[in-house]
Amino acid sequence: MTLPSFKAYDIRGRVPDELDAALAKRIGAGTASLLGPGPVIVGHDIRLSSPELLQAAIDGLTTSGRDVINIGLCGTEEVYFQTFHRNAAGGIMVTASHNPMDYNGMKLVRDGAKPISGDTGLFDIRDFAASDAPLGTGSATVVRDEDKSSYIQHLLSYIDVAKLKPLKIVTNPGNGGAGVVIDQLAPHLPFEFIRIQHEADGNFPNGIPNPLLPENRAATRDAVREHGADFGIAWDGDFDRCFFFDADGNFIEGYYLVGLLAKALLGSSPCGKIIHDPRLTWNTVEMVEQAGGIPIMSKTGHAFIKERMRAEDAIYGGEMSAHHYFRDFAYCDSGMIPWLLIAELVSETGTSLGDLVADRMQAFPCSGEINFRVEDAKATVARVMAHYASQEPTLDHTDGVSAEFKDWRFNLRSSNTEPLLRLNVETRGDAALLRTRTDELTALIGGSPAQH
Repeated sequence: MTLPSFKAYDIRGRVPDELDAALAKRIGAGTASLLGPGPVIVGHDIRLSSPELLQAAIDGLTTSGRDVINIGLCGTEEVYFQTFHRNAAGGIMVTASHNPMDYNGMKLVRDGAKPISGDTGLFDIRDFAASDAPLGTGSATVVRDEDKSSYIQHLLSYIDVAKLKPLKIVTNPGNGGAGVVIDQLAPHLPFEFIRIQHEADGNFPNGIPNPLLPENRAATRDAVREHGADFGIAWDGDFDRCFFFDADGNFIEGYYLVGLLAKALLGSSPCGKIIHDPRLTWNTVEMVEQAGGIPIMSKTGHAFIKERMRAEDAIYGGEMSAHHYFRDFAYCDSGMIPWLLIAELVSETGTSLGDLVADRMQAFPCSGEINFRVEDAKATVARVMAHYASQEPTLDHTDGVSAEFKDWRFNLRSSNTEPLLRLNVETRGDAALLRTRTDELTALIGGSPAQH
């Protein structure tokens, strides 16, 4: 039996065709056999199919003799947090993040919230789940503990609340799970929150929360403008990514947040190491070096970033896709810590978020990620590189291919998770050159532009 729901980093598929309760139970049992001693943390997102799948995974764990701590409705980062906070054996989060309504999935971690991906046991779980090996007949305890207080206090530890100003902030969970956490953080903070699409609702009345899609940004933009907010934040469904809007409602590319957060964290950790992805790099490298840090490039993807952060003992890692990783958060990604740090930075500097990034956007304008559906990715990349070969760019193959010229660079890579070719272009302060080169590459690649 083939199981298409098993991907490189996680499990995702249509319910019930590619993921159902029977498979979820076998995944739970397979996970139990992979982990060291101790209980397993489990939680689920707001999707309507999530509670049933979670219960099935719990059944697989307990019949394998594994105790379970069920933290209920939560974000992916809460499973990470409770796994390392409680020294648990591992964790299972039932979520499909920003995938379509009929999808669901799972993210798995072992002790210390280290990811379980294709090369660290996920495919062993897949092989067990696909087999007809008998499940266990044991029993174990299930404790339900939805108390978020230790998680909330941990989030607050990243900032000095006394330095915060009474900012007005628009928050848009997109009817995902982030609103529950905002409500628990709010009493500790001096902010006025303008809450939109706030109630958790697995029917997603405003569409699947994925602020990377331009059509999903209007509600946050309009609320920021209407209420005269200092900035806006929107999250995906399991809130492991957060997205920022300035006081004019303009969406800020995640790329520019990486340098900003690195600078903020280097203030208290001079000479710290910062991990970044290869897609867009010049702004991040310059900001990190100016702040006294050491920039280190890693292959794109949470498993690679986390592994490299651990190896380097890096204080922070950032991807332009709005994943932000923190050493003190067990090297895991969080969609809550970034906005708290940005709010502190705006409060301390007295500078708006828009002004904090404006000069960086001018210094290193970028295309944002453009996705193409092509029939033969390898041949397409070869054709593009042949076109530029005579210009002798500096090449890097950390992830896909990056080609660096004197005043511009691009990265072209196949998606790790989807049948797409992804393009990113940036220049040194030349918006006209950016448009020219982006149009040139688009024509060379051909194919059809696709949504994120």
